[in-house]
Amino acid sequence: MTVESAGLLLFRHEAGALLVLLAHPGGPFWRRKDLGAWSIPKGELLAGEDPEAAALREFAEELGAAPAGPLVPLGTIVQRGGRRVHAFAAEGDFDVATMRSNTFAMEWPPRSGRMQSFPEVDRAEWFAPEVAREKLLTAQAELIDRLERTLEGTAGGAG
Repeated sequence: MTVESAGLLLFRHEAGALLVLLAHPGGPFWRRKDLGAWSIPKGELLAGEDPEAAALREFAEELGAAPAGPLVPLGTIVQRGGRRVHAFAAEGDFDVATMRSNTFAMEWPPRSGRMQSFPEVDRAEWFAPEVAREKLLTAQAELIDRLERTLEGTAGGAG
C-alpha cells in the first residue's frame, strides 16, 4: 500500500529575493546529515483526511504554528521508497527561533533497551531556492521549481 503524505512549502520575499522554509529531521540518524536531508514540513494523511488540512496540521505539529492564508497546490511528487507527497505552498513568515516540534520515541542506542524521545524536526531555516534544492530530499527539489513557475505565472511573467 502506498503511503500518502501532505506538506507545505512556506515562502517569503526578502529584499526582493525568494526564500523558502525547510525543516531538518530530528533524531540520531539525521544528526550529522545536511545535503539531501532537509524536507518541507510534511506527514502522513489520516484516513479520509483532506490533503490541505493534513499539510496545515503537519506544519503546526512539526514547527509549532501553521500559516494563515490560502494554500497554492504544487501537485504530487513520489519520493524514493514510493511515498506520495501532496504539496502546497503558502506565502508567510515564520520566526525559526520560535519553532516547537512534536516528538517521537525510539530505542537509542540500538539494542540498548532504552527508549529516548527526539523532536520530529530539530531545526528550520530559510534558504534561497538554489541552496534549498541542494538541502532537500532529491524528489522534493522539484517543488522549488514548481513554486518558482507558479510565482512567475502570478506575476505575469512567462510560465
